[in-house]
Amino acid sequence: MQATILDVSGHKAQPLAIDAAISFETFISYLKQRISEEPTVKARLYKEALAEFEASDVGRRDIPLEEITQYTSLLEYVYACLSPATRPEQQLVWGLSYPFLPVTFYGTDLIYELLGNKSASHTYEITHTPADYHRERLALIYSLILQRLYNFKAPVKTEQYHEGVNTATGLLQYYEVSINTDFIKVTAKGELPEIDFVQLYTHFSEGGGEEILADMLPLDLFCFRGFCVINVMEVTAQKAVENITGMRLSRTSLITEENYKQVILSLKSLVRDSRIEFDLFPFLRVNNNPVYSFEKGGTGILFEVWGESRLSPEDFSRNAKAFMSKPLFFFSEDIWKETRKEYAFLEYFRQQGVKSLAIMPLFYMGEPVGAFAVHTWKDHTFDEKTLSLLEPALDAVAQLLQIYIDEFNGEIEKVIKEKFTSIQPAVQWKFNEAAWHYLYRLKKNQPATISNILFKEVYPLYGAIDIRNSTLERNKAIIADLDSHLSILANTLDMLRKYQQNDLLREMIYHCQRWQQALVQQQLSPSDENALNRFLEEEAVNYLQHIAAQYPATGETIETCLQSMAGNVNKDSLEVSMQLITQTANEYLESEKNKLQESYPCYFEKFRTDGVEYDIYIGQSIAPDRPFNHFHLKNLRLWQLSSMVAITKLTHSLIARMEKELFTTQLIFVHNHPIDISFRADERKFDVEGAYNIRYQMIKKRIDKVHIRNTEERLTQPDKIALIYSDRADIEDYLPFIRYLQETGVLLPELEELELEDLQGLSGLKALRLGVVVEEAE
Repeated sequence: MQATILDVSGHKAQPLAIDAAISFETFISYLKQRISEEPTVKARLYKEALAEFEASDVGRRDIPLEEITQYTSLLEYVYACLSPATRPEQQLVWGLSYPFLPVTFYGTDLIYELLGNKSASHTYEITHTPADYHRERLALIYSLILQRLYNFKAPVKTEQYHEGVNTATGLLQYYEVSINTDFIKVTAKGELPEIDFVQLYTHFSEGGGEEILADMLPLDLFCFRGFCVINVMEVTAQKAVENITGMRLSRTSLITEENYKQVILSLKSLVRDSRIEFDLFPFLRVNNNPVYSFEKGGTGILFEVWGESRLSPEDFSRNAKAFMSKPLFFFSEDIWKETRKEYAFLEYFRQQGVKSLAIMPLFYMGEPVGAFAVHTWKDHTFDEKTLSLLEPALDAVAQLLQIYIDEFNGEIEKVIKEKFTSIQPAVQWKFNEAAWHYLYRLKKNQPATISNILFKEVYPLYGAIDIRNSTLERNKAIIADLDSHLSILANTLDMLRKYQQNDLLREMIYHCQRWQQALVQQQLSPSDENALNRFLEEEAVNYLQHIAAQYPATGETIETCLQSMAGNVNKDSLEVSMQLITQTANEYLESEKNKLQESYPCYFEKFRTDGVEYDIYIGQSIAPDRPFNHFHLKNLRLWQLSSMVAITKLTHSLIARMEKELFTTQLIFVHNHPIDISFRADERKFDVEGAYNIRYQMIKKRIDKVHIRNTEERLTQPDKIALIYSDRADIEDYLPFIRYLQETGVLLPELEELELEDLQGLSGLKALRLGVVVEEAE
């Protein structure tokens, strides 16, 4: 034991003006209580200690720090009464310190070695700053004040941690320093201030309670007498696991060398042997097939044996699948002695110079996430006891690998989103492969380009729900709004004759009348429309604002005029009605989209126009793992026809809610031959591939306003469905479906078979037109 005054903060503590002193009064009270309660022979020790303290007459007297060494015999009684009897002094890190100062004045030899940085085998770096020490001391002081005088337990930790480096191994060692304040008496010098404890608890939880209390409870209001008891315990294993967990919680990427070093150093500290090596190997998957990791975790021994330098991608995937399906633990203290045939794989580890080897599968949420290798080089070995020391860290390491896997998947997703578009599940696998190959070449510093995304021989289905005469209706609404604005302006200008009769006003009236005549005659080109808008929005507005400033009496009338001209009543009503239709059709298709995948995966893409258009592609190349046959195509065609019926009924039922009455037309283009499609990265969408297939795309773009041959009648009509095709064989799948829907009363019994006009570069198109049974809106 030593009675030496030592500043354990390394003289980093800031001065703290408090009324504190060493006192044994509280300890004497403690002895008296134990004597009254203790039925065993321990009571003799407490009685003997009490007698010594009473004989020295130190009960109510403050003891200056510099005089404490005069009371060594009394301090020995404190140690005897408070230290655990099961451990000898040589193994205890125990001491006494001044109240709320980082100054130890009595303790075991070990505490002076550790806190004084005098150990022969350890050196310690004080990582606390003066501000850290000050904040921790304030937290400890105020927690004691609140507990003793307000019966409020503050959420403050009374333990501190010291980090050290073992000079023999170079590994980290951690010690927990707990401070016991049971033997400090706190008294108030006056009346205690009132405290809002709800607010105070919130501040403590957020780490800011000390600053609030410094204003509410100045420290000069209190006296502190007694001493603190310090206990130090080694917590290297706990802190090593916490270091790994801390990296996991921060979701720090594992792909940096520095992060790996921190993990490996913590694992070496856990087993207390710097010569034991570690390696982490995450199980990465693309389309559920194992692929190489980009990085080497630790020594990289598993990457050397299982990686691309020795195994082809196919061999690696096969071996990894076998391991993941039946993950087994392997351990050998000396792999050079293993001769069984099933251990032939150890030859590759021997070539790397491995001596002892353990390979452990790691699991997260019951799923294998990687392999964990523990090994040594050359002649150094370890046994099963060493592996048992790693047990507390295995879950943390597994979760760390899961983060790496999540981030790898995130990189794949990022490439897809950056290089492609929002990809549907049916074709996601193809983009996954392309993104993986791109990332792989990029990480290997090889020329990295995105491979072409191509699906061969897929059947296309095209449908369009269009708003009847939408362009005409929009033009009519625009003209009606412009005419309304001109009428309002003309009336206002006529009123202004009472205030001003000059050429500028007459010119404005002339232009207004000229534009009104142009609207009546429907003589308004796009350039004329732009000129009229400039007249209304700039010239007229500027003129009216000028008049309002010159003649304040006109202000109210002009303001009313400007507000009326700012709106577009007819256009807005039309837009609201159009949005109601497109939103209803779009929501219906969205609700059906997932159902389409149940029978067979297909690619479904919608386009917003004045209505809604969609492309669907289905075929064997979309889902190579699932057999495709013609029944899958027929099922999709039945859905296409039935969904057009449903949308026709839905949009017709909206008429009563529309501000502007609008109708929809429904169009299906039937193409009975498979085509090739590829992803256009510049347009972020799929398009047809090959000269022959381009004809399909041409027909799609030119049939929306096609007429019946030798007539002026448009094929598409309200409340009807039109099916365009080239050859009678194309619609054979649809005819039974049409009869079925007619017989069930969904479609009208009439079926029109029509020939269509020739289009640019296209001839010979035919169509079926079907009437949908709709309920008239009330």
